Amino acid sequence: MGKGGEKGEETGEHEAQIRFYSWEEIQKHNLKTDKWLVIDRKVYNITNWVRRHPGGHRVISHYAGEDATDAFWAFHINPSFVQKFLKPLLIGELAPGEPSQDRDKNSQLVEDFRALRKTAEEMNLFKADPVFFSLYLCHILIMEALALLMISYYGTGWITTFILSCILATSQAQAGWLQHDFGHLSVFKKSVWNHIVHKFVIGHLKGASANWWNHRHFQHHAKPNIFKKDPDVNMIHIFVLGDSQPVEYGKKKLKYLPYNHQHEYFFLVFPPLLIPVYFQMQIMMSMIRHKFWADLIWAFSYYIRYFITFIPFYGVLGSLFLLTFVRFLESHWFVWVTQMNHIPMEIDNEKHRDWLSSQLAATCNIEQSFFNDWFTGHLNFQIEHHLFPTMPRHNFWKIKPLVKSLCAKYGIHYEEKTLGRAFIDIVGSLKKSGDLWLDAYLHK
Repeated sequence: MGKGGEKGEETGEHEAQIRFYSWEEIQKHNLKTDKWLVIDRKVYNITNWVRRHPGGHRVISHYAGEDATDAFWAFHINPSFVQKFLKPLLIGELAPGEPSQDRDKNSQLVEDFRALRKTAEEMNLFKADPVFFSLYLCHILIMEALALLMISYYGTGWITTFILSCILATSQAQAGWLQHDFGHLSVFKKSVWNHIVHKFVIGHLKGASANWWNHRHFQHHAKPNIFKKDPDVNMIHIFVLGDSQPVEYGKKKLKYLPYNHQHEYFFLVFPPLLIPVYFQMQIMMSMIRHKFWADLIWAFSYYIRYFITFIPFYGVLGSLFLLTFVRFLESHWFVWVTQMNHIPMEIDNEKHRDWLSSQLAATCNIEQSFFNDWFTGHLNFQIEHHLFPTMPRHNFWKIKPLVKSLCAKYGIHYEEKTLGRAFIDIVGSLKKSGDLWLDAYLHK
């Protein structure tokens, strides 16, 4: 009886210590020096912890003052382990009378989506097929070996060099899709193995930085197509996107470039220069500035291997030209595939939608085929990937019908198009935004 009484007293004391908060109070804590968020009705003060967040401080900060439950479950493959880090940050809970969702979100829609995620777990759709990813890695390595055999046998003629460049660009593009899988923790059950192989693929096979990619890409997934939160729509005044930004720039008479021609100069700026110029500069600066020394070593291992392989055939200058041309080709591939799912969709300021609605507003799918799956690295299933980023890509087609059914139930538009139409829509959306800018610039 004594022990039971003591336990009851401890429980009562613990309950007395719990602080309850309203959404109105929580939403005030979304400042640079004061950040709270909610996960499963529990309130956490993340102000002093954001800099230690493995995914980067920006991605978690984007949910300050909000319910981050669905984002939390979407990004972490072992939530119980992560809870250990959250425990010291716990400051209270939502008051009993407060709804679980903030800002009048549709609670039934949110619950139905969480039920869908549970269904996916029961269907083992978060379990990766090791054979699929092993074969995928092998076909990348085979292409690199084939390129070396070609040049060894046929020499360095123009035709051979061009074919060699196409093979290497294909290998690089496919390695880009593969590093994406490991970066999202969608291959191994343990995060640590995903991180190790991610560094190998993006570092040793591509010469880039895992941390740079993580900190940039996770923001895109957390708040897709949201200005000031998604770095992929931060076009540093080169393009105006969506419907609101062009009008805003036009009214302010901002004309960094002739945006009414952006659908034309897009071909000269974005596809050819993104990887060989902008990304390369950003990656190197990021590794040095943030002291990502492990990433820098992995990247150097790529360049050492590359130059040891090709200098005997092309010399130093020729090898540099070859590398630049390969990245020039890869950049075209990367830009068209990554932008087709997002640029034509809604791009705007923060609207605080629920997870399902926010991802569907910003993403669209491309029709499934063997070629489309391979060519896009299964990013033709962009909707499913954004809803469940840790799901192995070979399972997207299995969850797709259930996602479409849920969208139909709530009248959420599920957009799917052909590959050709998707490419055309990139240019069309840029032209539309450019025309909106010109009209506002001249008449408003």
